Amino acid sequence: MSVSTQTDSATAPQPRTLMIDTPEGMARAHVYAGQPGSGAAPARAPQGAVILGHGAGPSITTVDLVAARDALVAAGWTVVIVEQPWLVAGKKIAPRPKVLDAAWVPIVATLRAEALADVTGPLVVGGRSAGARVACRNAATVGADGVLALSFPFHPPGKPAASRGEELLAPLQHGIPVVVVQGENDPFGTPEELTAYLDEVGGAAAGELRPALSAVPGTHTIPPRAREAIAQAVVAGLEHLRGHAPKPPTPESR
Repeated sequence: MSVSTQTDSATAPQPRTLMIDTPEGMARAHVYAGQPGSGAAPARAPQGAVILGHGAGPSITTVDLVAARDALVAAGWTVVIVEQPWLVAGKKIAPRPKVLDAAWVPIVATLRAEALADVTGPLVVGGRSAGARVACRNAATVGADGVLALSFPFHPPGKPAASRGEELLAPLQHGIPVVVVQGENDPFGTPEELTAYLDEVGGAAAGELRPALSAVPGTHTIPPRAREAIAQAVVAGLEHLRGHAPKPPTPESR
């Protein structure tokens, strides 16, 4: 895979931007170095790396992605926000899941070998909505230590029978813990619906592991007033995840 880099001129947090070649075209990754002790976070050692993908909408600046990014960077995590090739190419409609997966796997591999090569601690993959589905489907393939799912689309609106629960449970079947942050009134699946599903099949499908689920204000589109709730949920969720990661990563295993 070929990688080129450039520096954004945006205000803090300041990312480094990489262009990554994939079988589906060029992807763009924005790498935000962890800042232990910045903001309201106490000084602490670097926590690990988090790679997040966007949803089916053409934006990486949704409230939940930005709030999660900023909170995790302040808590010491190195965060990467990935733009899938279809978004980089200026398309308005996301491609099929298998196309997203075909780009995501080499993106993560390239990031691990290049931008994140010197980052110690767990590797968490995740994203918002469709990006969360991609991360869940491929968590074991990319060797992730955990998954962060924001606004997981548990089912299409009005079609609860068309469950995507198997995707949410897929990482757990490989011993990979999952953290879910869901809008209280999400038409794609409320926290109550997710809890009921997990009560019914979660134990049988995923052994002793169960997703750590947090509810925040909002629907599938998270409002600005939920920023603080998201920040608290993702930092606490990943702290929980660190205690349940399947193995302690080492530089050699990267």
